[in-house]
Amino acid sequence: MTRTKLIISGILILIALISISGSVFILDETEQAIVTQFGKPVGKPRVTPGVNFKLPIIQKVKFFDKRYLAWDGDPNQVPTKDKKFIYVDTYARWQITNSLQFFIRLNDERSALSRLDDIIDGETRNAVASNELLDLVRSTNRKPEIGEAFLEQLENLDSISVGRDKIEALILRKINERTSDLGIKILDFRFRRVNYVEEVRKRVYDRMISERNRIAEQFKSEGQGEALKIRGDKERDLAEIQSSAIKEGQVIRGKADAQATAIYAAAYNKSPQARELYSFVKSMETLERSLDSNTSIILTTDSELFRFLKKP
Repeated sequence: MTRTKLIISGILILIALISISGSVFILDETEQAIVTQFGKPVGKPRVTPGVNFKLPIIQKVKFFDKRYLAWDGDPNQVPTKDKKFIYVDTYARWQITNSLQFFIRLNDERSALSRLDDIIDGETRNAVASNELLDLVRSTNRKPEIGEAFLEQLENLDSISVGRDKIEALILRKINERTSDLGIKILDFRFRRVNYVEEVRKRVYDRMISERNRIAEQFKSEGQGEALKIRGDKERDLAEIQSSAIKEGQVIRGKADAQATAIYAAAYNKSPQARELYSFVKSMETLERSLDSNTSIILTTDSELFRFLKKP
């Protein structure tokens, strides 16, 4: 009898432990939960972190994230208002604000992301198709800073009427209007990238390359012209310097010759010895200018040159 009581007591304790463990669940700070009974929600959403209770076995807990969640869109080809086909890549951040409504309408995050694909992509297409490309890539009408002369043409950029920031805000408002009954809120929406489709992109790149080549050729032509001008100025300055040097040299040489002639004349008129020296010097200069190592000369005995060579 005692053994039977012990077995029954053990079974009752085990059942009690199982019941207690099945009726208690821990809610993390990053989570919120819905208690369901036979698949239907029971009571209000559980949002307070800590120990929570439910009926064991017949009730289950469905957990949902309380943090900000990411949505990344796939790049889509969309035509703008001015009939330009572009790829638009977007992203958004969202949060489950009403877990009960979220569970009733969407059940889980996978279904929510699929629903957001339809809503966000649809609103993005509508906004892109209602605005021109310039409004999608620019946010203000500020004047660009011109750093080079060939960029002066950018001063005449077309003005935008809406702008990228306002378009993103409009899409965000439209999305929240359509998701208000889903228990979620879209916190942020942005264009990650806007680009031309491949065919148009290639033509744009070709045009950019052609424009840069034209600018490069313009710079090259201007550089060659400047180089020719510099060379011309150099040759002119060099010719002027050489001409002035030659002129100044001739003037100095003329003055020196005049002074030498005056000295010779003064010396020649002073004495016979001076005249003899002058005659000797002139004769030697004549010989120096007339003879070299390959020249032969025949002199008579009565020649003045022979006289100086014989008796210097």
